[in-house]
Amino acid sequence: MSSVPSTMKAVVCDKTGGPEVLRYTEDQTVPKPGESEVLVKNKYGGINYIDTYFRTGSYAEYTSVSADRVVKLPSGLSEEDVLGSFLMGMTALSLVKEAYEVKKGDTILVHAAAGGVGLLMGQILKDLGATAIGTASTKDKCDRAKEHGYAHMINYKDIPDWVAEVKKIAPEGVNCVYDSVGKTTWEGSLEAVKRKGSVIYFGNASGPLPPMNIAVLAKKNTKIMRATLMQYVVTRDELEYYSNLLFDYLRDGKLKVNIHKVYDLTDVQQAHKDLEGRLTSGKLLIKTS
Repeated sequence: MSSVPSTMKAVVCDKTGGPEVLRYTEDQTVPKPGESEVLVKNKYGGINYIDTYFRTGSYAEYTSVSADRVVKLPSGLSEEDVLGSFLMGMTALSLVKEAYEVKKGDTILVHAAAGGVGLLMGQILKDLGATAIGTASTKDKCDRAKEHGYAHMINYKDIPDWVAEVKKIAPEGVNCVYDSVGKTTWEGSLEAVKRKGSVIYFGNASGPLPPMNIAVLAKKNTKIMRATLMQYVVTRDELEYYSNLLFDYLRDGKLKVNIHKVYDLTDVQQAHKDLEGRLTSGKLLIKTS
């Protein structure tokens, strides 16, 4: 292994704000791993929508992480495919395995179907024998989602009453809604689900959900959850289960990873602008070294 330099390229954030607060530097100190930690040299970094909520931590050439959080890249799989699907793929798998266990014959609604998680979710749902309905904001995104496993797509820009459109496909409602949009979709998601169905919220792309009167769930005995991947991979066994399950999907050719674009580390501001402006479909990567 080559020697580790004392400084590295990184994007840092000194204050809260828009993408303009992300600052590219070339003189950040390389972190020194502590006890039970390893130093990882990053070739690529993944950009996730949650990054726009915080804009802290940012992206760098090296990262010091706890050894029990490290997963070895399997032989035969590309770094781009693994990184392009790792966090989002495990998110999708944990949603369909634990948040609501999808069964063959289920009808499932997924918001933001052309996003990173959405494109992987469509393929996984098809593999499980479920009928996937997706929503997206443009015809191009709807077409792309259909190429990734969705049986039906609803363009909510052209069809504002997307709930009625869902009911045309599934008159009794869907078994489960996976909602990563939040503020603008949460009520419609409750309307679209069938009696005794489930609504799984796992993101706030349009803003957080407002306070909810729990009595609204009694109308159809609806079950709701706010899910996050991090609570499904707390233990080492859980992390290995979901990472290995994802690797199996990739190795078997059941997942097509859609990389929207690989940005240079100096272009991280533009990457965030593209993501927040809904100009992307699939995974965004940062080339860090």
